[in-house]
Amino acid sequence: MRSIWKGAISFGLVTIPVKLYSATEQKDVSFHQVHREDGGRIRYKRVCTVDGEEVPYADIAKGYELASGEMVVLTDEDFEDLPLSTSRRIDVLQFTPAEQIDPIYFAKSYYLEPDAQGAKPYVLLRNALESSGQVAVVKVALRQRESLATLRVRDGVFVLETMLWPDEIRAPDFEFLEEDIEVRAQELKMAESLITTMESDFDPSEYHDTYREALQQVIEAKVAGKEVVAAPEEEEAGPAVDLMAALRASVEAAKRERTGEPAKPKKAAGGKSSKEAKEAKEAKEAKEAKEAKEAKEEEKAPPKRKARKSA
Repeated sequence: MRSIWKGAISFGLVTIPVKLYSATEQKDVSFHQVHREDGGRIRYKRVCTVDGEEVPYADIAKGYELASGEMVVLTDEDFEDLPLSTSRRIDVLQFTPAEQIDPIYFAKSYYLEPDAQGAKPYVLLRNALESSGQVAVVKVALRQRESLATLRVRDGVFVLETMLWPDEIRAPDFEFLEEDIEVRAQELKMAESLITTMESDFDPSEYHDTYREALQQVIEAKVAGKEVVAAPEEEEAGPAVDLMAALRASVEAAKRERTGEPAKPKKAAGGKSSKEAKEAKEAKEAKEAKEAKEAKEEEKAPPKRKARKSA
């Protein structure tokens, strides 16, 4: 990994020099915009809307648009004197129980590695924080943006998790919150039973990005010149008409998945399973198609001539 920032953890009178690394990475399949006809890359020019001229990077500044439509132009010099007091420090503000911080505040995670001379105080603070069961609330400036963050320990390494400011969290404003929706006791009990049935220890390795894997297979098939096979479509469940029946069926399905028991085939009209009903329908359609074809051929055939009687 390549460090993206260097600074120091400031903990009382203790300073711990550290390097910052991105702890996560996106695995999305990236694309370029290309010309459909020949695959050529599409390029964009930086053109000024006032004079129509192409503008080099050196002449580009940041602009803040006012409500009136006027533009306030800010240069690099305007940003130099801003009060980013934590520009190269991770200031520890307080320690608090992790459960008191709502996960909605977390934005991005980073690893912190100590410099050679900072290894001992790093390990000291790490061990003390880990044994306390708390997280450190800190303030840090990254990429010209000051953020609150937390420091916690994961696999023996400090993880810095930047946070959003309180005014960046939207309040949920939905009409249903004002409605008096009644939930019956038996419905609540059945929903709780479903939660209990599906309860399990979280193992992230059990899950994977099926869309990205399917997209990669499409790309590989294109490269190999093979026919792209469409993935089978999953049936989407509609809104539940009978909530209790849907919950009960969900509990039964969850139990079967836990025990490995095969799902019972759905019954169609007349007591047949959905598979039998489908086969019967296909046989009927094939028979009707055959009869229609034969009837059509008879219509096209020339009429038979009557045999002449001998004199």
